[in-house]
Order: sequence, then structure tokens, then C-alpha cells
Amino acid sequence: MQSRRKPLCLLSSPPSAQAPVYNWSAETQGIVLSSFFYGYGLTQALGGYCSGLLGGKPVLGSGLLLSSVLTLLVPQAAELGVSFLIGLQALLGLAEGVIFPAQYTLWAKWAPPLERSRLMNIADAGCTFGTFFALLVAGIICQSLGWPFVFYIFGGVGCVWCLCWFLLVYEDPAHHPCISAREQEYIMSLLAHQGSSHGHSLPLVAMAKSLPLWAITIACFCTDWLFYMLLTSMPTFMSYVLHFDLRDNGLFSSLPYVGNGLGHILAGLLADFLLARRVLGTAAVRKLFSALGMLLPAIFLVAVPYIGCSSTVVVVLLTLALTIISMTGAGININHIDIAPRYAGFLLGVTNTFGIVAGIIAPTAVGLLVSRDLQTGWRNAFFVSAALNLFGLIFYIAFGSGTIQDWAREDTAVQ
Repeated sequence: MQSRRKPLCLLSSPPSAQAPVYNWSAETQGIVLSSFFYGYGLTQALGGYCSGLLGGKPVLGSGLLLSSVLTLLVPQAAELGVSFLIGLQALLGLAEGVIFPAQYTLWAKWAPPLERSRLMNIADAGCTFGTFFALLVAGIICQSLGWPFVFYIFGGVGCVWCLCWFLLVYEDPAHHPCISAREQEYIMSLLAHQGSSHGHSLPLVAMAKSLPLWAITIACFCTDWLFYMLLTSMPTFMSYVLHFDLRDNGLFSSLPYVGNGLGHILAGLLADFLLARRVLGTAAVRKLFSALGMLLPAIFLVAVPYIGCSSTVVVVLLTLALTIISMTGAGININHIDIAPRYAGFLLGVTNTFGIVAGIIAPTAVGLLVSRDLQTGWRNAFFVSAALNLFGLIFYIAFGSGTIQDWAREDTAVQ
């Protein structure tokens, strides 16, 4: 998020930029930043449901257009006061919460099974590279123009992008006027067995009883716990335990973003290669990449407390953990479309909600553990995250599936 850089911009804007400076406490800044995620979690499942009912194109486009417009208003909200900014951040979260579920609804209509992994992971890599690029550009804009222009420029670019979205994107191949008849037939024939999008009713009882769905949900919760723990707590650990200043080591600051993006692309290509060559089936591929993305980072976390005072080695291990966790992009992260393509957006919204809850709890748990004893607290925090990841992986391997579930078929009666 752009707002993660805002305190730095406020303190570093040159006088010529005449950007206002707000001397907010660390607690106030934390409340402002966290308010986004509370809104973000509320519209995940709703966004998935609406995209299945109304279409992924209008839901995603509307969500991003609204969030772009709201981004333009951030400087004005800050000027009005903290309460206004907190409210705006929550509204931004509500608007952006529909985007990923709507994206999954579209992928279910466009991505053939043997191209699904690489297409979806390339898109996910765009998010990671976009974050890296945004943080880099935001710093330059803050220094040259002042922090308000970060929001004006990014919000403006988002509005222009939305115009292109509504003009160029189509809901499914059948409605696209520019693709060839051969390509259209190719995509639609491969996805014909999935059925059409869902109606007003959902088979909620059958979903709640589905072990493959619970396997994805639990694995996502455990993975996101580790991911958010590293993302939010790694700078603190490096600063207070390793005395390693990331601000003076730009390379290490950028490596997790670059590595995570490249890892997504590599995982997608390898997964589709294995499926196309029939080396492994869908379920085996999803479990293999989930194992790589969950087990290896857990091993790295367990090793960190035993490294000693070698800050470089610890930084490399933690960076590798954030990089390799991207392998789940070809595993649990897209398994929703394998087991229930008609409900992919809604299911992604549900599992994302669990992941956001993990992202809220994990930093709090780390804080409680570390507050008692610094060294022992960090060791226990790493062990808990590794143990959760191992549990989630075992549960997913035991109950995960790669085939469409009976309750997700179009001819199945809605419960």
C-alpha cells in the first residue's frame, strides 16, 4: 500500500514541496494503516458472490475505480483530521476487497486448465512487482514533489487504467469481438465442463462440509500467518535483534519483492509444464507446490534462532522464505478453480478472509511473545509460525483435491 510509505514522505519532503507534516504518534499511524485491512476483509466474500452473479469485469472495474478516486482524496482527508483519514482508509479497504475475488471469477472463464497456473501466477507477480515499483517511485515523488502527489499520481493512473479496463476487457471469450473463432472455440471447449456462473443461491451447506475446501482454507490461513508475520515483523527483528538497518541496505529491502514475483512466474511455468506432460495430475501438482511453498520457509524459520549473530545469513534465510512462499501460487492459491470453478470468486473471498484474520492476529501474537523476552520471544514466534505451516500442509496433503466437487457441478441441486 502507498500509505506504508507516507510517514517517511511526511518527514522527508523538502520545504519547496510545501507538503504538510503531521506529527502523529506511532500508535495513531498503526490505527490508520490497520483500518484499511478491516474494510478489506469485509468485502472479500461479498465481492466473490457479486462477481459470480453480475460478472467479474464490472465488479473488479468498479472496485478499482472507486479505490482510485478515494486515493485522490487521501491528502484532503489527512488535512481534515485523523478520523476522516481512518474512515477513508476503511472505505479504500472495502473497495479493494472485491478485486481479487472478481479476478478469480474472470480467470475461471478465460484460463484453460493447462495454462491456468502460469496465467494466474504471472498476474500475481504483477502485484508484487507493482508494490516494489510503487514503493520506489513513491520515494522519488515524495522527495521531488511532496507526499500528496503520491496519491494524486497513483490515483490518477488508476482512473485511467479503469477506463482501459472497461473498454478493452470482456467477461468471457463468447463476448469478445476481436479474438479468432479458433481461439474462442479452443478456450470454450476446454472450459465447457465447468458450467456457467452461479445464480443467487449458493450450496453453502455442501461447501461447509467439503474437506477439500477446508484443506485450502486452513492451508491459506497458516501460510498467510507466516507471510504476514515475516512481512510486518522482519524489519523489527533485524533492527532490534540483528542491529541490521534495512534503510542502509536497499538491495535486501527489495529482494523479497523481486524474489516473490519471480517465484510466482517460475512456479506457474513449472506447474503447467508438469500438467501438460502428464508427469503429475492436478492434485499432485497443487500439493507439490504447496509443499515447496510451505515446508521450506518453515525450515528456514526454525533454523534462524540457531544461526547465531551472522546477520547476513539470517537476512538471506528470511528473504528466501518470503521468496519461496510464492510457490503456493501454483498450489493452494489457485486450487479453488480446480475444485469449484463456478464458485471460484466466492471461495477465494472466503479463504482470503481467513488469511486476513491471520494477518491481523500474527503481528499481535509476535508482539506478545517478544514483550516477555526478546530472544526467547522471537524464537517462539518463529517456531509457532513454522508449526502452523507444517500443520496446514499436512492437512492439505491429506484432504486436498484437484477435481471438481459434486456440489460445484451445474446439474447438482442447490442446497
